[in-house]
Amino acid sequence: MLPPSYPIELAVYADSLAGEAAALGARTERVRSRLRVAAIEREARAALGTETVARLQEVGLLVDPELRRLRTELRELETSLAALESLRAWVEQKLAGLKDRSAV
Repeated sequence: MLPPSYPIELAVYADSLAGEAAALGARTERVRSRLRVAAIEREARAALGTETVARLQEVGLLVDPELRRLRTELRELETSLAALESLRAWVEQKLAGLKDRSAV
């Protein structure tokens, strides 16, 4: 027999997981954005003169991103997000089952 507070605890847990998923999704999107910016900057470096690129690097407007690290981070974030979504689906399924039982 489940404790009477179980549905409430499960719902609070579901809300907590939703917040974690939103935060993880935001981190994932920031890394994707950084990779898109790196591609634009790579194109700019090829089009601009050496002196211009050097000056932009000096003032921090063009940076050499660690692409390998960013791609690895993106894969790890995507994998974590998928795992978290699996957990969220399981929790939501449990909640739905509890609601169905209480409706009977």
